[in-house]
Amino acid sequence: MSIDGSGWGMAVSDDGELLSELFRRVDQRLGRMVNGYDRIAAELHGANLIQYYRMHLEQLDRAIDDPSLAAALSTVQDVTPQKRRQLLFANKQYTLLMLGHMAGFTSRSELLGALRVLSRNPVFREYWERTGRQRRDLPEESLEARSGRAVDVIMAERFDEVEEWWVEGSPRPEG
Repeated sequence: MSIDGSGWGMAVSDDGELLSELFRRVDQRLGRMVNGYDRIAAELHGANLIQYYRMHLEQLDRAIDDPSLAAALSTVQDVTPQKRRQLLFANKQYTLLMLGHMAGFTSRSELLGALRVLSRNPVFREYWERTGRQRRDLPEESLEARSGRAVDVIMAERFDEVEEWWVEGSPRPEG
């Protein structure tokens, strides 16, 4: 028997075959819908992550502008208000680089290259040394923990002995 009254364009020989074909097509359509929902969920997660970091950056801005808020936000002790503001700004720079990578604006090698450049700054180096304990408490496989270990390696390099500090993995061309 040939049935084509459903709008699905099916030609089947018996009811069992009809049901089988209907289930197959429904399953395909549901699969496409689930994939669409998964993409939407990933987009929403990314948007929420960006919103979270935006709020964090706004708090850093407020703390940089107001020493009383800086003392409440910063975990660094025994520094002048000016030094605390500098360390918070170093944190802000690091946060912006991480956000750029998480949002897909930079690749991992671009992130590490930017962190390599930032790590040459003495204020950032001090920030990094003073906040090591917080990074050790991060989940080991989190992006921040993995990036933190990479920066630890970068910090251990002696830049006065390394000419190719600005490019990860490729020597500077002669000429």
